[in-house]
Amino acid sequence: MTSVGVLGVGRMGGAIARSLAAHGHEVVLWNRSPGAATRLASELGGHVEERPADVANACDVCISMVSNGAAVDAVFGGPGGLISGAHRGNVLIDGSTVPPSTLRRHEAAARAAGAGILDAPVSGSVALAEAGRLTIMVGGETDDVERARPVLEALATSIFHMGPLGSGAAMKLAVNTVIFGLNEALAEGLALAQAAGIGRVAAYDVLTASAAGAPYVGYKRAAFLEPETTPVAFSLALAAKDLRLIADLARQVALSMPGTETALEVIEAAIRSLGSDRDFSAVASHLRATTRSEIRQPKGR
Repeated sequence: MTSVGVLGVGRMGGAIARSLAAHGHEVVLWNRSPGAATRLASELGGHVEERPADVANACDVCISMVSNGAAVDAVFGGPGGLISGAHRGNVLIDGSTVPPSTLRRHEAAARAAGAGILDAPVSGSVALAEAGRLTIMVGGETDDVERARPVLEALATSIFHMGPLGSGAAMKLAVNTVIFGLNEALAEGLALAQAAGIGRVAAYDVLTASAAGAPYVGYKRAAFLEPETTPVAFSLALAAKDLRLIADLARQVALSMPGTETALEVIEAAIRSLGSDRDFSAVASHLRATTRSEIRQPKGR
């Protein structure tokens, strides 16, 4: 049994911890708000450490799953951070959706401590994380990937080593580019069908069975058809954050991405009309409401 540190036990981090425990790993938890970690440790039979450094000291493999680059910096760097507690043989992994530059800032310090370092963001829902069926995109040295592989295999059915540190993060932004495009297209298709008098469920059935029926369409069914009662899986606020990261990376590599710009504009409009805590599938609700508003009061009148 391997002791694995999980830092950040929100929706995805908590699901990762559950999958690790189900695969026989002992989980050592840390969370900025310690109550969540304490409750999860009680559920899984793990224990909680006070600082990221203590997690690194207790575990050979540590995985952080936090909200943004600043949170990753706080977990990895500074007094009490993962690197300050790292030892030779550690593999320090970040699974967050952040810019490729984020973990690169910590590489030299991790290497100096004798630790490996990987960026390993994930693709898949919370349910897939709990079932150990994620897709993981890894950036870093081959030796570090192989040392971490037994732990990553408890979380994923597909593990792709994309190249040097930062390449996993870049690939995750590429994957999310497609997901946000699918979300926007699915929302528009449903809104159009409903405006033309077709029932939402019937329209969704056809889209699922058609050439557009990607896995995303299947597992977001409840979110699109029952938005008021389906738990939030990925908020509009997080979608806006990720779309800005994609746009920033596109600017850095001098790439035009008009679809991403449009998706961000629509997500930001949905936040203004619905609030930031709704699931990002709520774009469909926003579009339906916008359509009704424009029909009642056409522009220019």
